[in-house]
Amino acid sequence: MVSANLPTSFAPAERLDADEVALQNRQLRPLFSDLLDCLPDPVLILNQQRQIVLANRAFADLLQSPAGELVGLRLGNALHCIRCDETPGGCGTGSFCRYCGAAQAIVESQRTSQARVEECRIMRESPHEPSPLDLRVSATPLSAAGPFTVFAIKDISDEKRRAVLERIFYHDVLNAATSLLGTVELWKSASALDAAEISATAYYLAEQIIEEIRAGRDLAAAERGELVPEFREINVAAFLASLHSAFSHYASVTGKRLVIKLGAEPVTIHSDETLLRRVLGNLIKNGLESSEPGQALTVRFEGTGGPSFSVHNDSVMAEAVQSQIFQRSFTTKAGTGHGIGTFSVKILTERYLKGTVSFTSTAENGTTFTVRLPAGCRNHQM
Repeated sequence: MVSANLPTSFAPAERLDADEVALQNRQLRPLFSDLLDCLPDPVLILNQQRQIVLANRAFADLLQSPAGELVGLRLGNALHCIRCDETPGGCGTGSFCRYCGAAQAIVESQRTSQARVEECRIMRESPHEPSPLDLRVSATPLSAAGPFTVFAIKDISDEKRRAVLERIFYHDVLNAATSLLGTVELWKSASALDAAEISATAYYLAEQIIEEIRAGRDLAAAERGELVPEFREINVAAFLASLHSAFSHYASVTGKRLVIKLGAEPVTIHSDETLLRRVLGNLIKNGLESSEPGQALTVRFEGTGGPSFSVHNDSVMAEAVQSQIFQRSFTTKAGTGHGIGTFSVKILTERYLKGTVSFTSTAENGTTFTVRLPAGCRNHQM
C-alpha cells in the first residue's frame, strides 16, 4: 500500500555532477568500503539526490559491473528498471514510482530520519525480455557521516517463487479436491437422473486438479528456461469453443456472460495449444473475477496481419495495479502467494509462444488484454 504521506513521486532533485559525487565517494570510502564489502547482501550508500556514492562488492556482483561504474547512478538506472527513463527526471520521478517499494523506503527514511523496510518489485531490462526481481529493501539514515542513506537489498525472488507454487498446491488444488470430494458424496445418494450431471462435474474437477498441477510444473520449468513448446496446427474456432465450454459454467455461476467473437472465415494458426490455452484461460479467469454480475467478458480473435486474441471486460484497473500487473508476486487479492496469473501470461507468451502481450485500461473503454502471435504464425483460411 502507498503511504498516506508519500508524495506522487520523488521531487525531481538535480543530480550532482560526476566530480561532486566522486568527492563524496573519496570521503566515505576509507570509512565504509571494507566494512560494506564484508556483508553478503548488496548494500549502497546514497546521497540526498538518491545517487549511489558507494556500492559494495555484492551489489557490483549482482549487476556484473565494477563498483566504480555505479557511482553517480540512481537505483533504477543501476538495476536497469524498465521505468527509470519514462520521465525526464529519471528514476523516482515517474507516476508509477510512488508504488515502488524502494522509492517508498528511501523517501520515507529521508523524510522521517528513521529506518524503513519495504518489498520492491522491479522489472529489469535484459537482452531478450524484461526479467522480474523481487527484493526486500531497507533504507537507514547515516547522519553521522552527513546526509546519506544506507540502502540494503535482499533478493527474495526464490521466496516469492515458492509462495506462488505453495498457492497452487495448498489453495487451488486443495479447493478443487474439496469440491471433488463433495461431488462424490452427492453421487452416493443421487438418483439416476442426477448421476450423469454429477459425473460430469466430478470429471471436470478431476481435470482441473490435474491442470493446476501441470500448470505449476510447467511454469517452474518456464522460469528455468527448460520448457519445450510443441507447435502444431490449431483450429481457432474449435479452440475458442473449448475455452467457452470450460469457462461458461464459471461465468454463469457468478452471474456473468462469456462471449466469443470470431470472424466468419475459419482459420488455423501454428502454435502450442496447451500454452495458449493457459495464457487465455488466465486472462479469462482474471477478467471474470474483475467483472460485476450482469456484465459480459468478450474474447475476440483477429486474423488480419499477425493473429491476435483479445480479452475485454468493462472494469478499469487502478494505476497501482497497472504499474505492476505482470510481476510475479503482485496481486490485488488478499493473502500471500498470489500473482501467478498475469506473470505466467507474460512469460509463456513472450518467451515460449514468441508473441507479445499488452493491455489498455481506461474508465471510458474498460480493460483489454491483447495477445499477439508472430506474423509468421501461418494463420490462413481452412
